[in-house]
Amino acid sequence: MTTLASARLVVVKVGSSLVVDAAVGAVDAAWLAALAADLGRLRQRGQKPLIVSSGAVALGRRALGLKRRSLTLPEKQAAAAAGQPLLMRAWQEALAPVGLTVAQVLMTPDDTEVRRRYLNARATLETLLELDVTPVVNENDTVATEEIRYGDNDRLAARVAQMVGADLLVLLSDVDGLYTADPRRDPAARHIPHVAALTPEIEAMGGGAHVGSGGMATKLAAVRIAAAAGCSTLITLGRRPAPLLEAEEGARATLFAAAATPAAAYKAWIAGSLAPQGALVVDDGAARALRAGKSLLSAGVTAVEGVFDKGDALIVRDIAGREVGRGLSRYDAADALRIVGLKSAAIEAALGYSAGPLIHADDLALAG
Repeated sequence: MTTLASARLVVVKVGSSLVVDAAVGAVDAAWLAALAADLGRLRQRGQKPLIVSSGAVALGRRALGLKRRSLTLPEKQAAAAAGQPLLMRAWQEALAPVGLTVAQVLMTPDDTEVRRRYLNARATLETLLELDVTPVVNENDTVATEEIRYGDNDRLAARVAQMVGADLLVLLSDVDGLYTADPRRDPAARHIPHVAALTPEIEAMGGGAHVGSGGMATKLAAVRIAAAAGCSTLITLGRRPAPLLEAEEGARATLFAAAATPAAAYKAWIAGSLAPQGALVVDDGAARALRAGKSLLSAGVTAVEGVFDKGDALIVRDIAGREVGRGLSRYDAADALRIVGLKSAAIEAALGYSAGPLIHADDLALAG
């Protein structure tokens, strides 16, 4: 079971109630600075943090003088537009003293549900992390509608954790984990420190407990998304001076295990959950290279079959017709046809751009 101390890549979700002091409608700078020290400590020991943060609407409504409790959709979108720069400035000011550079990433559901946009968003996040930049992700509430939105940042955080292959998702909450019942209504409710599998019985425990804007049920839905991607989840109390450090030192929390590693879960999804839209035929040298863990280069491809888009799943076959594996294409069918047999150095001259190998080893699940 991945813990906060052992995780390589950690996604930390922070809600509006933690970022914004509700009494004044402004950033809670003291709490944010304490969390920043927590995140800086993770980075110093070689871990990579990624933040999913709410708060733009809460900050924007104050800046625009929107005092009514219930806002119309256009007012929410306007508040998000005004509040997002304030939110990013708050994160920049909090993280700079601990040596962390931040980058804003705004997402909509299409960025995690549409394959082409998913691959583009994943490439951006992975590049930021490789550059030692800490992404701060939020839903793009300026353009989101009630019908087309994540609905809560718990789900967004789980999708981001899935996208980047995170080992651990941390949901900073207003309770210190999962209980057998709502502890604010049932004094006999028992805290559950570890959950090996998200069973119907476990999900029933969170069905009636209200936690923040989404409730414990939405957090358990996020746990399920993360677990399917091989990512463990930690739910812990956010309103502490150093919530991550205190969780490591034994403060009450609930850790939900994932059944597999992120890489194994991702490849199982490619192999079993996506309908192939085409096929690539490879020569014997390329087939051997793929079985040895290498990426599929255009030089080893002899034929392209079907009509497909970038990000679609493809079957890879050898020249005898045997399936070598299944993977996600980094090119559409028209461009794949144009680079068949070309060396990698010649791709940009042929297409005007290069997206690397036809299928990266990380996006390829070998046949058994």
